[in-house]
Amino acid sequence: MSESEATSSWSAWSSPGGDGLDNFVEILYEKKSHARLGGAVARVTLNKPDKMNTLTLATVDEMFRAFYDANHDPMVGVIIVAAKGKHFGAGGDVAWERWGLREAFYNRYPHNRLMRMSRKPVIAQVQGYCLAGHNHMAYCCDFTIAADNAVFGQAGPRVSSPADGFFVPYLTKVVGAKKARELWMLCRKYPAAQALDMGLVNTVVPLDRLEAEVDQWCEEMLALSPGCLEVLKAAFDQEMDGYRESCITSAAMFPDWFDMPEGKEGGAAFMEKRTPEFWDIRRREAEARAQLLEDYEARQKQR
Repeated sequence: MSESEATSSWSAWSSPGGDGLDNFVEILYEKKSHARLGGAVARVTLNKPDKMNTLTLATVDEMFRAFYDANHDPMVGVIIVAAKGKHFGAGGDVAWERWGLREAFYNRYPHNRLMRMSRKPVIAQVQGYCLAGHNHMAYCCDFTIAADNAVFGQAGPRVSSPADGFFVPYLTKVVGAKKARELWMLCRKYPAAQALDMGLVNTVVPLDRLEAEVDQWCEEMLALSPGCLEVLKAAFDQEMDGYRESCITSAAMFPDWFDMPEGKEGGAAFMEKRTPEFWDIRRREAEARAQLLEDYEARQKQR
């Protein structure tokens, strides 16, 4: 089938409307159907290109409503997660995170759970930067299709944003244990070709072919039994159920992390465009502990 024929097989993207679906601010939500195959796809597009499509809980709430609708529409066979502008996204909004991560870590669900709980296969359509929360959202999708200008990586330790739970160890199943630790613990960036080599993405195409490639993958899945694909996705995803939920380890190790100097420093340094002073904070903490111990032992001798 030629590219023009493939394009003509699809209806135009349109907003489904309906209760709770017509007042989105952080995302765009659309569907289109395939004339020959009969099924449809839904697309959730992050819509903050002027802010690198950064995530807050408001974004996740809107994504939840869209995912809920797509998963309850019997005619939708595939869900696409895309993003407006030059970049897929740069993770959480650091200005919002300086307070909002408390709620995200201790009281809410992460956006990755939407991919994990979705009955329909999910494709991440990635261009430009795909960093931090966007990166682990993408690798939690069933498939990741990347443009040749895509760049992947994690950033949490750079900005004092700890992460734990199922989506951290799950990366070992995607790229292997050594590479997964490298990704999370060194905060390096990986161009699309390198991401393909390590198994972080399924395929890489020229930027101007990205949407057409995603359409092709959607067509292949719409030609198959949607019920069988739902069972297969659930079978693969149940592996993640053996991992802990998010924030259990963080809360146990550092229950007051976001009120500690080191927990505040990463975000502050990012906003102030300076190098974080993590080790200065650790040195002063060590000195304070030593002084506290010295004072304690002196009081004990006086008793």
